[in-house]
Amino acid sequence: MTIIQAAPATTDARDRGAQAWANAQRQLTDAVEILEYTDGLHQLLATPRRELTVSVPLRRDNGDVEVLTGYRVQHNFSRGPAKGGLRFSPDVSLDEVRALSMWMTWKCALLDVPYGGAKGGITIDPRRYSTRELERVTRRYTSEILPLIGPERDIPAPDIGTDERTMAWMMDTYSVNVGYTVPSVVTGKPVSIGGSLGRASATSKGVAYIAIAALEHLGLRPERCSAAIQGFGKVGAGAAELLAEAGVKIRAISDQYGAIYANEGIDLPALVEHVNLTGTVVGFAKSDPLDPPSLLELDVDVLVPAAVEGVLTATNAPRVRAKLIVEGANGPTTAAADQILNELGVLVVPDILANAGGVIVSYFEWVQGNQSYWWTAAEVDERLKQRMLSAWDSLLRASTLAGRSLRSAATIAAVQRVADAHLIRGMYP
Repeated sequence: MTIIQAAPATTDARDRGAQAWANAQRQLTDAVEILEYTDGLHQLLATPRRELTVSVPLRRDNGDVEVLTGYRVQHNFSRGPAKGGLRFSPDVSLDEVRALSMWMTWKCALLDVPYGGAKGGITIDPRRYSTRELERVTRRYTSEILPLIGPERDIPAPDIGTDERTMAWMMDTYSVNVGYTVPSVVTGKPVSIGGSLGRASATSKGVAYIAIAALEHLGLRPERCSAAIQGFGKVGAGAAELLAEAGVKIRAISDQYGAIYANEGIDLPALVEHVNLTGTVVGFAKSDPLDPPSLLELDVDVLVPAAVEGVLTATNAPRVRAKLIVEGANGPTTAAADQILNELGVLVVPDILANAGGVIVSYFEWVQGNQSYWWTAAEVDERLKQRMLSAWDSLLRASTLAGRSLRSAATIAAVQRVADAHLIRGMYP
């Protein structure tokens, strides 16, 4: 038997994680200064409540043992249990997980979902591992973080590189350890074991609802608009299809392998078939190849960055020509790019609203699981749409009244709600 220490995140990935954490801290600092909070309260809001780094030994199918690294960060739970996804990616780092957990805190507060923020991840490229190996990784990771999770403590959900099957393994591992079935320990699991109808498409639907509402706010009709989608995964693919159904012409799409462009619009049903066969958008016959970074700078009405954090920077932001950016990913816009886009008059709908559909329906799933009473797909969709559009209307009013960007107004509102919970509860001891 050979024991292999898995490669850590690359230097570039660690740098991106550090940049994401710096951006999250910068956004908080800006909000704290406007709210005139004390340094002590600022530090309470800035510091994750718990951070756990674990070794995850994996027995490969060939008998070798590989040691991976996993993380779980609970940023805040003053408003309720911690909530956040589990990411399997070679780019996972502790700083990235910290940033994502903080953004989840603000997202839950902005949407008035009674959770705090958390995030987890394993530094692993899931494409290089068999299904049986991924199951063993998931179960071992779950057992390592077992003291931190639970339906009243911390509720994981799928993220990049994980899916409903991953959540089924997590739920089973937790349930076996406590001695009875606990459906509400995770969300985003299969409907057959307590998942919610509508959960898989929730984030995409939320992005589409907000994008269409924002276009209408700008006086633009969807059927006369075009869009570029960065990322054709769980969020980007669904958002592209829903926007196309609303009449938006999808001119460009990218994934981790490359990008494609079609001036008259991409045939999405045909593209989905192509991706199912090949695993990538690259080589789609009814399109032209496109340099992936240039997708962010195309002359389109709507840009949906739905891949990873930190893709819009001070370097490329001056060349962005979209009128509207709807952040399907977490943290795709750096602080410097945010300032440039604001000066250019580009309307940026921040991630903590735009991609909140997933956590909203995760909350619905958790509620259903705790009550053992299941809603119809129509009920879930209607409640999701109402929650998203109500939050959009409130944020737009706050932004307009204060003369601030949507991100600034959203962060201030969210931070204030979390701070109020801190202050009302007091400090122990």
